[in-house]
Amino acid sequence: MEACHSPHQSNVTSYGATALAIVTLEAFAGVWINAFIVCVLGIGWVKKKTLNSNEKILLLLGFSRFWYLCISWAYSFLARIYPNYLYVHTILQLAVFFQTFFNYSNLWVSACLCVFYCIKIANFRNTFFIYLKVKIDRMVPLLLLGSGILAFAMGIVAYDVADKPHCNNHNSTRQGNFGKARIRMDKHFFPSFFLAGFGYAASFMTVIFSAVFLLFSLWRHKHKMQTNSMKDLSMDAHVRAMKSIFSFLVMYSINFVCLVLEMVYVTEKRSHMTFLIVVFQYTFPGVHSLILIFSNPKLEKTLLTILSLERIVKCKFCMS
Repeated sequence: MEACHSPHQSNVTSYGATALAIVTLEAFAGVWINAFIVCVLGIGWVKKKTLNSNEKILLLLGFSRFWYLCISWAYSFLARIYPNYLYVHTILQLAVFFQTFFNYSNLWVSACLCVFYCIKIANFRNTFFIYLKVKIDRMVPLLLLGSGILAFAMGIVAYDVADKPHCNNHNSTRQGNFGKARIRMDKHFFPSFFLAGFGYAASFMTVIFSAVFLLFSLWRHKHKMQTNSMKDLSMDAHVRAMKSIFSFLVMYSINFVCLVLEMVYVTEKRSHMTFLIVVFQYTFPGVHSLILIFSNPKLEKTLLTILSLERIVKCKFCMS
């Protein structure tokens, strides 16, 4: 297939080069963090031939974030360095499809993880909640399958939207304003944007309710321990758990705002606002995965072991 214009054209400003450099650093850091999660859990799966529910969610989450960051970085690189390559038929459509698919997988699997922690850790006497606590391990594969189906459906919607505008004018490309897919916001695209917004909002509300219920349960349990003068060690563990959940809630909320703003600015030229949105979207998958590593004893122990071995090797190298 032929591109609309010569694909070898490249016109990168100093602003674009700086933005690409920052995005590259964030993307590669996130890729290595999530690759670590996938490798550790994957090796454990091969050795033990089994994974618990928590590890299944973390494995799929790390896999989704790894590919989301890789595809997003490749898209950003082409959009800024060789934008005309994206005019080749199906290149843009496939890039948008896979980026959307892994982005929604990331969002929904994150929501599944929050729901899982809420049901497993929270302590409520409600009959339905007790039933969910007993059945949650069997429900995890269905939740992950449902997340995959929803992500695939949104990927198809994104592919259809990206397939509409075939070529933009040459001047906008030369000025580096290709952005996502420069879509004219007419009534044809509103159903697609509504579905995208609904998907973001549904996952966000799932996380909000799960995190709030879990924080309330942990706070109530902590208050009981303080009243009964129980051991400080257990109380400290609950405080750490509350801080971890609250930090995730704050990060997920900011990410949700960025996703909504991205939909608003999708037809706008590059600006400081769009740059800040992109920067945070590259930060979220890496930073949250790092928090998950230090919240999981197995992953944390493996990471510290690797870092210790690295320090030993460096010391021996310096001594030699």
